[in-house]
Formats: sequence, structure tokens, C-alpha cells
Amino acid sequence: MENKPFIFGVATSGDNFTDRKSETTRLLTNFQHGVNTVLISPRRWGKTSLVQKVCGLAQSENLKIVYLDIFSCRSDREFYDEFASAVLKQTSSKWDEWVENAKLFLSRISPKISFGTDPMTDFSISLELNPKSEDIDEILQLPEKIAQKKGCRIVVCIDEFQQIAEFSDSKTFQKKLRTVWQLQKSVSYCLFGSKKHLMNELFEKKSLPFYKFGDAIYLQKIPTADWVDYICGRFEATGKSISPELAVKVCETVDNHSSYVQQLAWLIWVNTDKVATEKEFNEAYKDILDQNTPLFEKQTENLSTYQMNFLRAVCDGVHKELSTQEVIQKYRLGSSANVVTVKKALIKKELIEVEKRQVTISDPLLKVWLQRELL
Repeated sequence: MENKPFIFGVATSGDNFTDRKSETTRLLTNFQHGVNTVLISPRRWGKTSLVQKVCGLAQSENLKIVYLDIFSCRSDREFYDEFASAVLKQTSSKWDEWVENAKLFLSRISPKISFGTDPMTDFSISLELNPKSEDIDEILQLPEKIAQKKGCRIVVCIDEFQQIAEFSDSKTFQKKLRTVWQLQKSVSYCLFGSKKHLMNELFEKKSLPFYKFGDAIYLQKIPTADWVDYICGRFEATGKSISPELAVKVCETVDNHSSYVQQLAWLIWVNTDKVATEKEFNEAYKDILDQNTPLFEKQTENLSTYQMNFLRAVCDGVHKELSTQEVIQKYRLGSSANVVTVKKALIKKELIEVEKRQVTISDPLLKVWLQRELL
């Protein structure tokens, strides 16, 4: 019997990776042809899993993959350290090679290298940066120079890319990245992150440097039919069974949200001896709501009365025209100007999304919890 048929909370791979065939093909084609890519979707929809899968498919002697997560970076200096470390580490096959590349291509900066228990894989680089632009260019040109030296192409994948919007003087930093990266011939970039509203702003706002940087892929929800095949197949592979009808109910209950589908299916699987029934579904659904209640309480405990009233309106089925006097009076939203302010604040907190002028609750389980608490 397989150890864990459903994976959630972490990136998935192998048999746990579900569908995404068209997105996989498109992203792989971009990698192989040097097309810059921007991947945008709400959190926990499988962006990281998709990129990691394509990285595995694309990696070859002629195409090197560099992958870094900049979630912990709080400044441009920290970004440059992470960037240089990842590029050197993941384009070198042996210890002396990355040391040689560090000395050769970062000669002006004299990087300080710190080792962990395994010098080949466990090391970090601290760059003694001067404010001179030549030093910055040297770091950002590192993958291009290594690619030319090796006679290969490189794809640099940067997770949590929206963090750069939080850096001091972020626009100048963005302009520097764009200026250098757009001229590189042997390197392309895949940029993605978990905060959709910030990613949208970085790449869709005409006044910002990364506007129209590359092929924009907006990840959609996995269709119910694909989920049903996957859920039923995973049950069957472990000697259990679930009806297609109950698998559909799993998907519809959590609005096809990738992480929640996996988690709810897992909780049903755990409670099932041989055949999953409504009883196991109900127990699992209660369990997943209970598990997430502390998080939902924390997300909403400091919201203003206006913000809670706004969420109440959305939960009550008001998805557009929230600034009308009728809606403002019914849900006590103050004024039309206040509605705009509240909406922006809730988008920033990632509690709501606005798609085609329709306002929705970002998290399908949060919506259920709010309906239970507010209505």
C-alpha cells in the first residue's frame, strides 16, 4: 500500500501531480525556446509543483535549470546573495567548478563563501557590494556568462518573486533587473509567486518595469473530471474505493481548490476502511473546517467593522456594485469612497479577489466559515 495517496501543504510530484497537461506543455516549450514566463494564480493552486515538474522535464546537458525561493529576502542585497548562490550552485557539477566560476565572474566583488557540512551543496555567498552599478551588473550577468562558458542555455526560476515589491526603492531595483535580463541571449526567466494581487501589479501595471516581461500564464482550476479520475484512482491504488459521485462532491465542496481537494480526499481516505461513504465525507468535512478555524479566526480578528460588513455582503451573494446606496445602507458600509478603501484593504490581505469586476472570497473554506459566523 502506498504511504500517502494525497499530498497537500507542500509541492507535489510524480503520481501526486494532477493534470496540468496544457500548462506543462506550454511552460516546457517556453523553457526550451528561451521565452520568459510569468506564472500567476492564487496561493496553493499548484504553481510550485508545476514549475518543479517542468524543471525536471527540461533539465539536460544543453539546458540548465536554476531554482530559487526569495520569500525570506527583505532587501536587494539579500536578493543578490541568494541569486548568486543559486546560480553558482546549480550550474556547477563539482566543488572546484563553482569556486572557479565565483572567482572568474565575480572577481570585482570578492565574494565571501560560507560552508556547511557538505561543501558541495551546503554553502552560501555574501557579496561585499559597493553601490556601483558595475558590481550589480556583474551579479545579474552571472547566469549569462556561465551559459556562454558552458555552451548551454539556462532557465532561472524565481519563486515568491512578488517579494521584490517590498524592497526599499523597489522600482529602481525592478528597472535594474529588467534592463539587464531583457538583453541576455542564453538565459530566460520564469517568475512566479503566491500573492496574486502583487504579482498582477508587478506585471500588469504599465508604469512598472516588468510590464509585458514575458508570456503570462494565468493558472486555472483543475477541472472536476480530472480531479475525479485522480481521486478514484488514488483510492483504488491503495485498495480502497470511492464513487465518482462522492469524488465530485469533494471537488464541488471546496470549489476545486487544489490543496483543499487533496486534503479533504486525504481525510476521507484515512477514515475509510474499504468503501468511502457519506459518513466519511461528513466527518472529513467537519475535520477540515475545524483544522482551519484557528487560521480563519486569526485572519479576521483585527478586521474593522466595515471590512467584516463587506465580507458579509459578499458571503450574502453581492459580488458587484457594492458601492450602490442600496448595498451601502443594507450592509452599513459607510460611503462609496469607504467601499473602495475597504475593498483595497481586503485584496491586500488576500481575503477577497476581483475577477471581471466580480468580488469573491479567495478561500472557499473561509467563505463557508464566514457564512457560518456572519449570516
